[in-house]
Amino acid sequence: MSFGLGKLHDEDPCFVSRYDVEAKQTLISGFGELHLEVIVEKLKRKFGVEVTFEKPRIPYRETITSKAEVQGKYKRQSGGRGQYGDVRIRFEPLKRGDGFQFVNAIVGGAIPSKYIPAVEKGLNEALKKGVLAGYPVIDFKATLYDGTFHPVDSSDIAFKIAASMAFKKGMESAKPILLEPIMNVEVVVPEDMMGDVIGDLNSRRGKIQGMESSGRFQKIKALVPQSEMYKYSTQLRSITQGRGSFTQQFSHYEEVPRELSEKIIKEQQQTEEG
Repeated sequence: MSFGLGKLHDEDPCFVSRYDVEAKQTLISGFGELHLEVIVEKLKRKFGVEVTFEKPRIPYRETITSKAEVQGKYKRQSGGRGQYGDVRIRFEPLKRGDGFQFVNAIVGGAIPSKYIPAVEKGLNEALKKGVLAGYPVIDFKATLYDGTFHPVDSSDIAFKIAASMAFKKGMESAKPILLEPIMNVEVVVPEDMMGDVIGDLNSRRGKIQGMESSGRFQKIKALVPQSEMYKYSTQLRSITQGRGSFTQQFSHYEEVPRELSEKIIKEQQQTEEG
């Protein structure tokens, strides 16, 4: 399929495709649904590739809203040398956009310095899958403030596992929430159609940020959840008889409303189980 997509892009530079590693989908984009339908038909006719359209998966994120201090202890003994790692970590929420911060606050050699990188690595790997719906966790600080070790049985892998155990406990205790990507959307429409366009944006949970006049056209600026922008080009074309246009780009992450969050989490859990 990638060969066919590449050839079609050579023929039509306005058509773009890319593979999204997180979503595990090949995403295609063009001038609208009709344009994409033509591309899909060409894939089938010229290259014998059957394509199934799916709604793009939304890159949700998870975060925490309160502090939690937890212990992660990994101990295994099965003959010979065992495994031992014990960490105490404080998890705290950060501002949107601050990402993940790891702080080593160990004093007095409670955990030898050679094992600290393993703790950080364990957390970095664990945060790729949150406890709510398996989405990556962002905007939190993890402070390693205490722990214990065994002079013989401790190892990098033991402390890495202990850190991942602490992560799971910490996320569950620190009131996790689901976040959704918010898009910065600009829509240019004829002035007499502005009311219908604003009404449609409001129905998509959009928040109007302002308007600018440009002759007989109006530029509407809004913040809209990415999940609500699916097939927007078709709807805008319908509302404006093809005279409207829009652009969108990522703005920030924001908490998903509770009822919708519960629905998304349930659907994601069913997908993983299936």
